[in-house]
Amino acid sequence: MASSVEEVNKSVRAFMKVFAALIILTFITVGLSMVEMPTHSMNILVGMIVAAIKASLVGLIFMHLNHERSTVYKVLAFTAVFAIVMFVLFVMAHNDPLIDPNF
Repeated sequence: MASSVEEVNKSVRAFMKVFAALIILTFITVGLSMVEMPTHSMNILVGMIVAAIKASLVGLIFMHLNHERSTVYKVLAFTAVFAIVMFVLFVMAHNDPLIDPNF
């Protein structure tokens, strides 16, 4: 916990910067939903990348995960890699001829 007024002010400034970044990234997400990329899969992939950035900011700053031990980072890294693989598999499955075209 913060032990002085300066530390509290520094934390509040960091929270406000992250909040502003989250607002900007939300506007980017909404803007991307209105842009037609070459494929629908590309729209999904870019949207998921922006969502992952926002989730990382929330986890690191608001949940104070940036002050944790390295074990937490290893678990988070595994989770991030797993999520990326799942997103890529979802996008690849969209173009698979064996799957129902209405998927």
